[in-house]
Amino acid sequence: MIPAQFDIASQFKQGLAIVKTGDKFGYIDKSGKYVIQPEFDYAQEFANGLARIEINGKNGFIDGSGRIVIQPRFDIAWDFSDGLALVQIKGKYGYIDKNGQIVIEPRFSNAWSFSENLAQVKLNSKWGYIDQSGKFMIEPQFQDAGNFADGLAWVQVEQKYGYIDKKGELVIAPEFDQVNDFAQGLAIVRTGQKWVYINKNGQVVSNPENMLLQEEK
Repeated sequence: MIPAQFDIASQFKQGLAIVKTGDKFGYIDKSGKYVIQPEFDYAQEFANGLARIEINGKNGFIDGSGRIVIQPRFDIAWDFSDGLALVQIKGKYGYIDKNGQIVIEPRFSNAWSFSENLAQVKLNSKWGYIDQSGKFMIEPQFQDAGNFADGLAWVQVEQKYGYIDKKGELVIAPEFDQVNDFAQGLAIVRTGQKWVYINKNGQVVSNPENMLLQEEK
């Protein structure tokens, strides 16, 4: 057991826990020994070999030894996904690589991390999808948009939600009031007060538990 000595401590993940001592954050191993000294104003869990940290109100990244590999110069940063990390600079969103180089200029009013090699971004009040070069693969046209998951992404058209494929084609008509990402071929959606499972054809699945079990085999 590690003696109580920290102001805040997280659960262990990948053998490390985030701890706060005074007003600084660091990382300990399961023996309670500091692996990375408490020298950050804020710290996040490691993901893909890097962890987000904050110093003087700016975000950067450290490696497993605590070495700063991407200098804290971003207003906000998110974890790396598909090799790129979403960052915010002066209210605009762009993307960096693991060398800290900006590869997609921060020109979007809102954005999300990459998923299945596409990211939804907001430009001129509409959402579309870019690839990892920053090129629009699906032009901004939606009121709202979700991550690609299981090959499909939910989008909002007027006041309803449906799903598109990676060509931007509506494969499930926007007729739902609330939606979720697809997983294992199913998504849970709401029409009025009723929640149901649908498959990738937009058909209601009457016995989703059996279908999930079949897909897991």
